[in-house]
Amino acid sequence: MQLSVVIPVYNEQESLPLLRTRLLPVVQACTDDYEIIFVNDGSCDGSLNLLKNWAAENKQIKVISLSRRFGKESATLAGLSASTGQAVVLLDADLQDPPELITTLWEKFNQGFDNVYGIRKDRTADSFLKRMTAGAFYKLYNRLADTPIPYNAGDFRLLSRRAVAALLALPERERFSKGLFSWVGYKNTAVPFTREKRAAGKTKWSYWKLWNFALGGLTASTTLPLKLCTYFGLCVSVVSFLFAFWTAYKKIVFGNPVSGYASIMVAILFFSGVQLITLGVIGEYLSRIFTEVKQRPAYFIDEKINL
Repeated sequence: MQLSVVIPVYNEQESLPLLRTRLLPVVQACTDDYEIIFVNDGSCDGSLNLLKNWAAENKQIKVISLSRRFGKESATLAGLSASTGQAVVLLDADLQDPPELITTLWEKFNQGFDNVYGIRKDRTADSFLKRMTAGAFYKLYNRLADTPIPYNAGDFRLLSRRAVAALLALPERERFSKGLFSWVGYKNTAVPFTREKRAAGKTKWSYWKLWNFALGGLTASTTLPLKLCTYFGLCVSVVSFLFAFWTAYKKIVFGNPVSGYASIMVAILFFSGVQLITLGVIGEYLSRIFTEVKQRPAYFIDEKINL
């Protein structure tokens, strides 16, 4: 197989017909030896029935239906595991990433690149708040993480077979694919594009889910927050010791009264906050350890079609 296209699907029955209309000519223009793998991530609308009908008409359209909703990361992993193409394109079903760009990704792959990723040069289709928070995340992540990720790069990309094999060799259950794409390395290049508005339906990402996703990405990619807690604790301890020494010195030498209720309460509340924040950071890492040591599969497959 020359080209595989992996598309996670969750309640996208409104956008899927538009996706098929735009995607098929593009893929067929690249090569006749292709497969399109739709991964149904527990959809509760008519998405699965629509995909089954397409798979019956075209054997190059393949469907994996998971036993329940496991999340986009697990659905993507299922698609990568089933793909057989020498090049694998990851694409969302909402058409915010234009399928027509696959032609350019394919050309870059034929030039010898293993990881050809799309860069969103224009995100006006997203809300102002989402653009601001996304920009802040990329900057914070690249300051903290051991391996930086390209600014404004998403999951839309083409991966060579050896890059896919490297990703499948990583044993994480709680995956942050954006970080893993950069971590495995290999020859990569960027292709800029304008991010479009969602073709139909509503986004499945709330700001709360995005916050948890970002937090999980940081804790999955670096241990620096733990080190920062240690350094901050040392600095606070040194300052506290010096302040205690200064207070005792004033009392002994000048007879100044010890600070009263207000200063004590401020100190107690401050140090209590520091302790709770530190425990929260430790808790995030413990939760990841708890998930990983159980060694549960990332997903279960309910049905396969044309695979």
